[in-house]
Amino acid sequence: MKLFYSAGSCSLSPHIALAESGLAFELEAVNLRVSPHTTASGVEYASVNPKGYVPALLLDSGDVLSEGVAIVQYIADQVPDKHLAPANGTFERYRLQEWLNFIATEIHKGFGPLWNPATPEALRAAALKRLESRFDVLQSTLSASNYLLGGFSVADGYLFTCLNWTSFHNVSLDRWPALQAFMTRVGARPAVQAAMKAEGLFGD
Repeated sequence: MKLFYSAGSCSLSPHIALAESGLAFELEAVNLRVSPHTTASGVEYASVNPKGYVPALLLDSGDVLSEGVAIVQYIADQVPDKHLAPANGTFERYRLQEWLNFIATEIHKGFGPLWNPATPEALRAAALKRLESRFDVLQSTLSASNYLLGGFSVADGYLFTCLNWTSFHNVSLDRWPALQAFMTRVGARPAVQAAMKAEGLFGD
């Protein structure tokens, strides 16, 4: 398998899932700052993923899977003994999907206006306020449990990826100590450290 990624972006989530899985995989960086987007090997990225954004996972079969929440569940299902996702058809699997959708729509997309330097200050403030209300929800859950589903799952890797963006935008998590503890806990996992090091997100 090959993961197409951009350092520190949402593609860190499936990168963490792959590192946790123990499966063999390759990485190929995508330069999203040039048009057309190109990969490290010089391939036009649209030929890999016509949607134009990361992540994309090239399978050994030649199929390409896109959309982070689909990719992480696919990875988890390849290694059921790792318990990165509850079994398909169980209520717990739907709970995982509930969290993945919450993270995708309310946290991941919630950061969208903060990435655009042209975002008016009023809109930025509104986006932050909305994110803060979502952080309150997470604070409640993570005050009672180390992870979203009790044990570590691909949802935690995705949440870690998104919350890591607070450091890029100087958003303090001081109001949410359970989120701070969660970031420390997940960030200490060897697979997470390996993924972040591979993406150059911290030094040796």
